[in-house]
Amino acid sequence: MSLPDAAGQAREAFAACAGWEQRARLLMQWGERLAPLQEAERNDNNRVEGCESQVWLVADQCTPSLAFRATSDARLLRGLLAVLLVRVNGLPASELAKLDLPTWFTELGLGRQLSPSRSNGLNSVLQRMITLAR
Repeated sequence: MSLPDAAGQAREAFAACAGWEQRARLLMQWGERLAPLQEAERNDNNRVEGCESQVWLVADQCTPSLAFRATSDARLLRGLLAVLLVRVNGLPASELAKLDLPTWFTELGLGRQLSPSRSNGLNSVLQRMITLAR
């Protein structure tokens, strides 16, 4: 499976962190870099069900490669969404369904910090991406 350039950069940046505190700080910084959604885009149609926090996902393009934007009302989750987006944006839709989310977050050194509910929420975001890409 191909790894978009931005995802490779994310992997390098997180690998350089000494521990969870540094990774958490970096995660917050990544979340601040998310392109904001317009107020009109924060609607029920774009809201991802299955997340404890509010999450909105917008698909800008689905062929030939994917381009999503997302945000959340939770700061840490915005960071997780940012590193998810760099992993999926630019992929062909055929690769999206094969993405192993737990492995990606483990590669970033974030796997052990994901609570079951946060993992379920991120999986809900991925499933919504797959649906939108069809």
